[in-house]
Amino acid sequence: MDFVELEAIEGLRWSWNSWPISKSESSALIIPLSIMSNPLMQFNELPILNYDPVICSQCGAVLNPYARVDYVSRIWNCPFCYRKNPFPRSYLGINENNVPAELFPTYSTVEYHLGKKGLIQNPNSSSNFGNVSMLSKMPSFSSLDWAGYVLGPAFVFVVDACTSDEELRVVKNELLHVIAQLPETALVGLVVFDSMVRVHDLGFGECCRVVMFHGERELSSEQTKQLLGIHHVKYQAGKVPMAPKQGFLIPLSEGEFSITSAIEDIQSSAQVMQGHRPFRATGVAVSVAVGLLEGCLVSAGSRIMIFTSGPATIGPGMIVSSDLGNAIRNHRDIGNGYAAYYKKSSEFYKQISIRLSNSSIALDLFACSLDQVGAAELRAPVESSGGFMMLTESFDSDQFRKCLRHIFSHDEAGNLKMCLDATVEIVTTKDVKICGALGPCVSLQKKNGSVSDKEIGEGGTYTWKLGALTNKTCIAFFFEVGDEQKAQPSSAFFIQFITHYRYGNTGIRKRVTTAARRWVGNHSPEIAAGFDQEAAASVMARLAIHRAESNFSQDVVRWLDKCLIRFASKFGDYIQEDPSSFRLATNLSLFPQFMYYLRRSQFIDVFNSTPDEAAFFRLLLNREGVVGSLIMVQPTLFQYSFEGPPIPVLLDICSVSPDVILLFDSYFYVVIHYGSKIVQWRKLGYDKDPSHDSFRKLLEAPEIDAEQLVSERIPVPKLIKCDQHSSQARFLLAKLNPSVTHNSTYTEGKELIFTDELSLQVFIEHLQTLAVQG
Repeated sequence: MDFVELEAIEGLRWSWNSWPISKSESSALIIPLSIMSNPLMQFNELPILNYDPVICSQCGAVLNPYARVDYVSRIWNCPFCYRKNPFPRSYLGINENNVPAELFPTYSTVEYHLGKKGLIQNPNSSSNFGNVSMLSKMPSFSSLDWAGYVLGPAFVFVVDACTSDEELRVVKNELLHVIAQLPETALVGLVVFDSMVRVHDLGFGECCRVVMFHGERELSSEQTKQLLGIHHVKYQAGKVPMAPKQGFLIPLSEGEFSITSAIEDIQSSAQVMQGHRPFRATGVAVSVAVGLLEGCLVSAGSRIMIFTSGPATIGPGMIVSSDLGNAIRNHRDIGNGYAAYYKKSSEFYKQISIRLSNSSIALDLFACSLDQVGAAELRAPVESSGGFMMLTESFDSDQFRKCLRHIFSHDEAGNLKMCLDATVEIVTTKDVKICGALGPCVSLQKKNGSVSDKEIGEGGTYTWKLGALTNKTCIAFFFEVGDEQKAQPSSAFFIQFITHYRYGNTGIRKRVTTAARRWVGNHSPEIAAGFDQEAAASVMARLAIHRAESNFSQDVVRWLDKCLIRFASKFGDYIQEDPSSFRLATNLSLFPQFMYYLRRSQFIDVFNSTPDEAAFFRLLLNREGVVGSLIMVQPTLFQYSFEGPPIPVLLDICSVSPDVILLFDSYFYVVIHYGSKIVQWRKLGYDKDPSHDSFRKLLEAPEIDAEQLVSERIPVPKLIKCDQHSSQARFLLAKLNPSVTHNSTYTEGKELIFTDELSLQVFIEHLQTLAVQG
């Protein structure tokens, strides 16, 4: 079974592709029943339907290829609840030769373009079901009708004025570039902060006018709206709600000049007292920006984008005092309770997360600093809202420019390529229960008969909210078998994912993916045959970092080890008490290796990383798909030599050799490692000698491949070029399996690693010994 091919069709990776019919048997699988879902995965051919979906009147499932249809009486049987539903009038012309696209067997995923409100039926689609367009032929609809104008989405830029002149100049230039790329219907607001927070009144044309907020005062949403002078108009039945008149969030078409002028006029206030950090009120700035969007009734999706160059030092959300004599918290401080501001700031930002979710706002963080900025505390609102986080050393870098411009990229039709205000709903057959989700989403606490009492991550619901998502966003959903299992082996069960979102400045869309798998009998060999070890490793990685939020690293490693031992004991083929007889089937054999690299990765072992870095790594792992997750856990290593084309080699110290070049990809950084002989030849200038053209090509090949890796990935990884035995080589050596150490029998000329850590070989030997004990 090729799970990659299935993913290309469904956008799903299942940890188990055959599910046992009993709850007890499914619980004994150790790896939970789970699906890695990419709700907006990019397909080669995605059917675009310009009419409303047909929905089951009982369970809410959308008409799909697995429904049984009676063309004579024009009734369809829902495969989820078995309800008989009549087709709407617009389907009068259906028959065996005129089938709506959503019933095509090959269309397990379809997308509905619902128009301006997402409720109006397309009158031209009533009888012509062949009218299926592809993604490049998308219609353009308005996203929000506000006071007679077509407006949305909304963007509030929150800029740190404590940034140095040179760095601030780069930020302003990039913001001006972004403004030039926005559609005229976009709403824009500007907040600038240092020790005070200034909200610019962009609608006031006489002069530069701002409303000031004190950086140490925590304000509620209502207080913010009151101070900004935003007053709601009471709604009347049957009338379109009108947004309050204000000048803090204005359409680009009406105030582009004032917006660009306000950005250009931002001045740096980087001068500080000697021995002190700048006074930054990051928390109040974020809170005020959220209050602004809440007050302006933005319902077309919105983003708050923070550009900061240092830690918050005053007010709610502060992580350290301004006195440089007080160091910023580290992992030990947080674990021992010595981080004075950590708990209070985390609680503050958790409340911000709730407000963001209620108002469909995504929070993005662009932190460019040599020091920590408070990303660990800010992770909760950024991750739960589906926002973007980038940590780098300087705004004046390709990493910052590429990331920001990527967010505001456009599709072929010129529409803003941005998906906002999304919900993901799951419909299941009655024997499948939903436990929860791990990823950039928030539970909406909507319950029905398919929701399990057992909660994993964001649970207790069948619907989740995302402020923003991309075609790379991946969420892990967890399931269990129901208590009253009446299904028969070989019978099918179904799971449907319904993703509702706003696409940039065009309108509302709904993507529906319906997947089917089969029940199998208890202890059936089909269970192990349907195990996807790559998807399972990605799921276990998410579960591990979820546990790491509330447990020590050693406890998480111990939990991983116990799970792996039980897994190997259950699915291994061995003679009791004989470790040498232990074998795992081909589709299970790499799973222990993935777990070995996971337990020693930066996601679990936070030694030598700051809380901000750990938060950044975990946030990205929690939204990346299966392939990207595996690269993070077990990086790839390619060898370039004179003997032939590049070949993948083991992630092992034995792969390091003087006469080869290694290309190492750990997702967050890409390393080109030159062997010592290669370095000598390069210093002698052989690459410039026409008679050594093959050497020149050898040097160029990894650089070309590395540039391609860097250009295709967001956030942009750091590119490192290093020589064997140089200090920068540590980026590679730290990730290699230490099969040869200072304790090994030394062989002259071989590379070794100075460590007491277990090698993969010793780890597997210990696993085999423990697994065969029964």
